[in-house]
Amino acid sequence: MARSASTGVLVVGAGPVGLTLAAGLRSSGVSCRIVDRLPARLPYARAVGVQPRTLELFDRMGLVRDVLDAAVPMRGQLTYENGVALGRVDLVLPPEVPYGFAALPQYETERLLEEHLGRYGTGVERSTELVAFAQDPAGVTSRVRTASGAEEEVRSRFLVGCDGAHSLVRKGLGLTFEGGAFPEEYMLADVEVGWGLEPGYGVRSMHRGEDGAVDDLLVCIPLPGKGRYRMSMLVPPELSAARESSGDGDGVAHGLEGGTAPALSDIQKVLDRLAPEPVTASALRWSSVFRISHRLVDRYGEGRVFVAGDAAHIHPPTGAQGMNTGVQDAGNLAWKLALALDGAAHPRLLASYDAERHPVGEEVVGRTVRHAAEGVQADPTEPRTLLLREAQLLVGHRESPVVTPLPEADGAALRPGDRAPDCGGLTGDIAAYPVRLFDLLRGRGHVLLVYGDHPAGDTPADLAAAAREVTGGRMETYRILPAGASHEPMGIPHHHDSRGEFAQQYGADEGAAFAVRPDGCLTARLQPPTVGALKEALGKVFAP
Repeated sequence: MARSASTGVLVVGAGPVGLTLAAGLRSSGVSCRIVDRLPARLPYARAVGVQPRTLELFDRMGLVRDVLDAAVPMRGQLTYENGVALGRVDLVLPPEVPYGFAALPQYETERLLEEHLGRYGTGVERSTELVAFAQDPAGVTSRVRTASGAEEEVRSRFLVGCDGAHSLVRKGLGLTFEGGAFPEEYMLADVEVGWGLEPGYGVRSMHRGEDGAVDDLLVCIPLPGKGRYRMSMLVPPELSAARESSGDGDGVAHGLEGGTAPALSDIQKVLDRLAPEPVTASALRWSSVFRISHRLVDRYGEGRVFVAGDAAHIHPPTGAQGMNTGVQDAGNLAWKLALALDGAAHPRLLASYDAERHPVGEEVVGRTVRHAAEGVQADPTEPRTLLLREAQLLVGHRESPVVTPLPEADGAALRPGDRAPDCGGLTGDIAAYPVRLFDLLRGRGHVLLVYGDHPAGDTPADLAAAAREVTGGRMETYRILPAGASHEPMGIPHHHDSRGEFAQQYGADEGAAFAVRPDGCLTARLQPPTVGALKEALGKVFAP
């Protein structure tokens, strides 16, 4: 067996989750290797919805422009029942949200992430499979098998399983994966149709029998290309894969199944029954049968080994939550591992990954199972809140052990652990154009946003110095000044809140500071800001 040089993190699985994690590590200067048992990306449009919150993470990474250029907008959904139009849902978010909903085939998302990772000099090691691993107090020793059949020993400080529903990492850790499977099977197909429906809208067409139950279903999601859709529908008995496949020997029946792939004629039969108007399908790129399970691990890691994405949670694709939740897992874990590898993390920081992401996985699994059974329209949540939640803009970590909670009496709407919102209208002294807050955050790690001159707190210069001291120089500071406010030069980059959007979105009065993490969540909200309070808040994240 060959022995390799050690690396900081071994990432197993090169889907969107593993690639996001590896890119986050490399952007922080951390060494990592990413392996995948497949010889190449699968050319299937499996996960196709890219949520606004994921686009915000891609923005922070410096990847969002490439994604926007490749994707198409997802504007809403048209619903039909027994041939009758029930109406449409428009996916319209508040104007301060910088990104809408997008659709992009998973293989394109993976291509863009892999190219982004390559800019850091790291490539995916294809046809390389994890065989076994063992951890000790200092690191993890893994055995991987390459395409030649040779085995190699890899020593890493940490191991992360982004290796899907049948995760070997999850099994090796002995994590439970409780849940169940839906009895229905579905066909997936990537086809083109020439109907006259408005572009950018998904289609959900159902048939209800006399008992009121849905007995036939067609769901179409737009893809890049004229008239191109990823369609899913119930499987006819003659194409059922259940009798041939029952998971990967682990009882987890989830994802694409083997057996007979549906033909274009099989897709056409469903369209003949359920399409909103007569239409002919063409240009079948791929098709498959797939099954759905709903499961969640009991914990997201143990010691120096973690799981993320489908290795930790699987559920119905309702609302395109799966890939996006996994990508957010990776964004949460990457910066924490980077600090740990650099010796700069608080001893409890890595434990916060499970504390923050397990409740999110639990909520998503529960919600998507309900929506799959009853439909999103059956959710009693107020429509605006429902849309923001589906966009993952309400996902936060207020109960996290590494954020500083506000007193109960503080009525602030934006609290530590929440998503740090974007805003526009920030003007500098040199550039003649306004910029967005996300423009300032892009490509940066921990950022302290200091609003005003703090007559009731410490000076921006004192706060910036404290931030550098506690974080070992890893936190940058920006001053945000009220429109028209005068200021003394302090050697700190500053912008004017020319339209008052920052003050409105952040609930900032004269004298406030906000610590923003690399994954776009607030570590602390300090009003008034003091050096002591800032050090206490950052002391929950950084090594003492």
